[in-house]
Amino acid sequence: MEYPEPVLTRNRKGEPEVRNLLERGEFFRYNYTDPRTGKVMESGKTSIILKSDKGERHLFLIPVKGGRMLAIEDREKKARSVWDGKKAVKV
Repeated sequence: MEYPEPVLTRNRKGEPEVRNLLERGEFFRYNYTDPRTGKVMESGKTSIILKSDKGERHLFLIPVKGGRMLAIEDREKKARSVWDGKKAVKV
């Protein structure tokens, strides 16, 4: 099968790869701050909740050396709300 050029890329070994869409949806990204000071906590850890027709995934994104992020999936399903600057918003 032939793929259009915009969907092709190369891996670290230089081999061609196709970027295939697995699912699409909406997401929520948030960080953790100290409620007293408003300063970022957890060394800049953020969370992202991915919502699609296949369900919901919650990932913790933890900064590591070299500007990279380590993603750890939270398999515990629970209701969450985040602060949008004015009110609590369910995610």
